[in-house]
Amino acid sequence: MIWSLIKIVLFVIIVAALAYGAAYLLDSQGGLQVTVMGTEYNFGPLQSVIAVLLLVFAVWLLFKILGLLVATWKFLNGDETAISRHFDRNREKKGLEALSDGLMALASGEGRVAMNKAAKAERYLNRPEVTNLLTAQAAEMAGDRRKAEESYRKLIENERTRFVGVRGIMRQKLAEGDTETAYQLAQKAFALKPKHAETGDTLLKLQANREDWSGARNTLSTKLKHGQIPRDLHKRRDAVLALSEAKEDIAAGRTQEAQESAIEANRLSPDLIPAAVMAAHAYLDQGKKRQASRVLRKAWEAQPHPDLAAAFAAIEPDETPQQRIKRFGALTRLQPDHPETRMLLAELNVAAEDFPQARRSLGDLVESEPTARSVTLMAAIERGEGASDSVVKGWLARALTVPRGPQWICENCQHIHASWQPVCNNCGSFDTLEWKTPPMSEVAMPGGVQMLPLIVGATEDRTGARGVPTVATRSDIEEAELVSDDSADSTASNRPETSTRQDTITAGP
Repeated sequence: MIWSLIKIVLFVIIVAALAYGAAYLLDSQGGLQVTVMGTEYNFGPLQSVIAVLLLVFAVWLLFKILGLLVATWKFLNGDETAISRHFDRNREKKGLEALSDGLMALASGEGRVAMNKAAKAERYLNRPEVTNLLTAQAAEMAGDRRKAEESYRKLIENERTRFVGVRGIMRQKLAEGDTETAYQLAQKAFALKPKHAETGDTLLKLQANREDWSGARNTLSTKLKHGQIPRDLHKRRDAVLALSEAKEDIAAGRTQEAQESAIEANRLSPDLIPAAVMAAHAYLDQGKKRQASRVLRKAWEAQPHPDLAAAFAAIEPDETPQQRIKRFGALTRLQPDHPETRMLLAELNVAAEDFPQARRSLGDLVESEPTARSVTLMAAIERGEGASDSVVKGWLARALTVPRGPQWICENCQHIHASWQPVCNNCGSFDTLEWKTPPMSEVAMPGGVQMLPLIVGATEDRTGARGVPTVATRSDIEEAELVSDDSADSTASNRPETSTRQDTITAGP
């Protein structure tokens, strides 16, 4: 709008200046006198200006004629393309100017202007690979998807621009939500140019969303081969894919293949918690308790996690609580000050009914870093020490308001997951889940009984904390109570699939 107004103002100024100049020349008394071979020619002011303009035009025409004569001379001397090049030079100049204007319009966000300039450049230039690309990108910017796809299909016909055309249509299909077609195009584009990082990432994401773990591992290996990802990142993501293959094998009943994939995933990334848990269970199925203990200790040293403790408990499911406390020393000594370690020790001592030691293990955690799990543990300790119901209910009521603690959170969209997944359920990002505390955790996650995975499953004479409800009312708090482990066991039987293989701490016979 402003640019149009400026052009109108400039046009008016130029017209006014020309009118003023013509009036000035008509009113002036001077002139131009030219003597040629003794003959004098007198020109008035206006006639002089016209004569100069005609002279400039004549000189320009003379140069054009001379250029044509030179091209004709070259043609007569054997240069068959001299005359055509002479005439094409003008067209090429106009085409390049139109192409340049189109690129400027595209950079400025003027899609329609860029399309018009691209059409003009196409008329003057015999460079379809350039003009079609400009047309496609300009049409995308202008929202003309049909024109854009038509231009990209023209690019596919040329071997030099085939990758650009395939990639352009792939991006269009992704924008339209047609992931099936986009997946096929991504495979073709990656085959044409395996060094293209963005195409490789797109193909890897589509393969992960389709649960094509084998294909994703091949794509990842190709990316490593061409130096698109560092080796440590390749190992981590390859471990995630191997772990996903193991889960798929378990679902299909391929036990041997699942064990091999789980152990390989742990070898590639020892600090990947789900891989360590599954590898430990694989070793246990093979009767290799020492190897299972080793992989769990290594993962715990990197990052303590309740699933690791539950898997460690499964190594000796029939031991007494006192024996379990002693054996778990190999685990708890690795990171003694970590909140997870302190809560684990508290759970172990609650299971052994050593409530004073459980309180000492928990320390000031309920004050410095309170979570629903630590506060619920405190309620169990109070109950074990014979505190009144009002005290226990007070701790349970507090458990409803404190943060829920670390959870599996997508680094890309911050979506909270109930269990680890290779692909985010919300944004579809691959390998973005991290075990950490969310900035604000007001959403109650499913599986409340799993907050104490090592206490649930104790014998009937042990007491544990009841799962915290997701929504609390005044009457809910009034009626809060600790239930026997019969209820806890029945709740634990309904756990999600990711925790079905986790054993819990049980008291001795």
